[in-house]
Amino acid sequence: MAKKEFIYRGKTLDELKKLSLAELAELLPARQRRCIERGFDDDKKKLIAKIAVKDRVKTHIRDMMILPQFVEKTILVHNGKEFMQVMIQPEMIGMFLGEVILTRKRVAHNNPGVGASKSSSTAKK
Repeated sequence: MAKKEFIYRGKTLDELKKLSLAELAELLPARQRRCIERGFDDDKKKLIAKIAVKDRVKTHIRDMMILPQFVEKTILVHNGKEFMQVMIQPEMIGMFLGEVILTRKRVAHNNPGVGASKSSSTAKK
């Protein structure tokens, strides 16, 4: 079975990569469009330049929007404790890096420790 070609709002990935930011903003939802219209700060511009050169980049910038130029790159995003690896897929275009990386782990409770309840008390009276 052949792999289905990625299409975002009628544009292929190659067409999306050729678009300017203003043209891309017209295709994106409102929140992402406003983010592009406001412009990127210096840290985000540096990140975009770094990703254009390298395939593997570390960053703390969780509010960076995933652009078509990021596809097939590996980005290590900080979740507050460690850097989590993300392989950018075409379906992630328009999402923010913070949406992809979770900041909380699942809580796995175990048995209560000694002294946690009256019945587990080992102290003799």
